[in-house]
Amino acid sequence: MCMGKSKMCVGHLVAGALVVVGALNWGLVGLFSFNLVNAILGGAPVIERLVYVLVGLAALFMLAMCHCKKCGMGGGSCCKKDGEATATGDSCCGGEKKM
Repeated sequence: MCMGKSKMCVGHLVAGALVVVGALNWGLVGLFSFNLVNAILGGAPVIERLVYVLVGLAALFMLAMCHCKKCGMGGGSCCKKDGEATATGDSCCGGEKKM
């Protein structure tokens, strides 16, 4: 992933945090059969389910975002290698070539 600016927008920060939470939770489930989300929110299954939905939506957001105009965060299917032009001629990093 390449970033044209050093600061990410709120959408990418929230989505990134949710994706990390989901990944860590699945890692714990796979390694130790321990569901951290369930352990924290076990008494509230509706909220637990909402967290899972938000993690899934965050992952889709991160996959779908090609180029964020707010923070310059690149990613998704339209970006090739760092700084390489896409089919539309735009650079993945908003015009900046990565060195």
